[in-house]
Amino acid sequence: MNYTSTRDNSVKVTSAQAIAAGISPDGGLYVPETIPSFSHEELLAIAGVDYRERAVKVLGKYLTDFTAEELRECVDGAYTDTFGGTDVAPVVDIADHRFVLELWHGPTCAFKDMALQLLPHLLTRSVKKTCDGKEIVILVATSGDTGKAALEGFRDVPGTRIMVFYPVEGVSAIQKKQMVTQEGGNVGVCAIKGNFDDAQTGVKRIFTSPDIAAELAAHNMAFSSANSINWGRLAPQIVYYISAYADLMNKGVIKQKGDPINVVVPTGNFGNILAAYYARKMGLPIHRLICASNANNVLTDFIRSGVYDRNRPFHTTISPSMDILISSNLERLIYDLSGCDSVRVKGWMERLAAEGRYEVDDDVKDAVKSLFWAGCCDDNATQNTIREVFTERHYLADTHTAVALNVYDQYVRETGDTLPTVIASTASPYKFAPAVLGAIAPDKTGEDEFAMLEALREVSGAAIPAPLAGLKGKAVRFDRVCEGAAMREAVLDMLSV
Repeated sequence: MNYTSTRDNSVKVTSAQAIAAGISPDGGLYVPETIPSFSHEELLAIAGVDYRERAVKVLGKYLTDFTAEELRECVDGAYTDTFGGTDVAPVVDIADHRFVLELWHGPTCAFKDMALQLLPHLLTRSVKKTCDGKEIVILVATSGDTGKAALEGFRDVPGTRIMVFYPVEGVSAIQKKQMVTQEGGNVGVCAIKGNFDDAQTGVKRIFTSPDIAAELAAHNMAFSSANSINWGRLAPQIVYYISAYADLMNKGVIKQKGDPINVVVPTGNFGNILAAYYARKMGLPIHRLICASNANNVLTDFIRSGVYDRNRPFHTTISPSMDILISSNLERLIYDLSGCDSVRVKGWMERLAAEGRYEVDDDVKDAVKSLFWAGCCDDNATQNTIREVFTERHYLADTHTAVALNVYDQYVRETGDTLPTVIASTASPYKFAPAVLGAIAPDKTGEDEFAMLEALREVSGAAIPAPLAGLKGKAVRFDRVCEGAAMREAVLDMLSV
């Protein structure tokens, strides 16, 4: 299978080339030329195996220049002894046809681990296949969870260096502590004055700068990405939706061939729900893809109107991983729904860069509305949902999962659709302890983040994940803060070039 660019579909590269490069030189995102199929018989087969074997089967359809043995080695390295318990991505029944897909049992307690424990294995093999001998420099912009997951995944991986940029006021205290205390000899972390969109724009600008690329090449280095613009980040996310459906088959929820489900995803950068879209295109019987946003509801407005407009106030919320106004992976969706029309996509992206706004054509609007439903909620509604779900269903949700639960309730009220529904749970509630504790026991909140972790444990009865409990007392290694315009210098300083 070859891959092409969303902005120039004359581009043809292998999956290894796409993963090694991260982003196309024209600024577009790599996408598979065709979407492979997954039959009901294959679903029946993977229902009987564990998550690792499921991942090998699904990824094998996309990464065709990797042997089955190579994929198995990558998958085993990613998912063996790195996720708590025996189930990598458990599906929890919280009653009333709601099934929570918990994606946060990895080493950093966020769904990004599902891909970022695997990406280093895929990337290092891709580099050997395409540009052996070069040192790969990973640049990451994060709204909170990607940064730590990428740092942990690439920590001390030979032949790589990684630098993460995060908005100085735009992550939770626990997320910041995770990043600034990161161990490893090949890692760097820098805060920027601005929001996630500023960090993401800065990273993309560095990626596509010919003079910086030449500077790296002179030192036998090359850039790649660990953000979901990298196909090696996105492909592993397709696996867990197919795996969740297989688990529902095993639970007896799916009784007949082709029984449909809904999928709800809290998302800001659109990668997580895009993976569910690709799973649907492969043949997974998903009836409706429900996109859940916080107060930064640019995706809600786009899905409802076909107009993408980032010219609006930016809100810092209690669900910071969704505090995004430029949703990079939406480009992949509109490319696919436009009939792979890279000319139109390039034009829309140019308008976004120049004006902060674009409107897709009627054919794409209609396709989006036929597949997606969208809703949003503010911080008050998010906290109310945390409290209600904990009180009524005895389930402790984080501030992002709560957005998904709230929007799903909106969907059911509007449509009456009560199909079995998978709700993506993207982070441990302990990563956002002040907000979660404030929802269920506001009298126990305070200034000490770690005291609130313990208070949340006492109130909820849920264990504090060991990776978060172990942060207390860890020394800060990275305290640099820079303007967005100075990100280039920060990268070159880290690399000593």
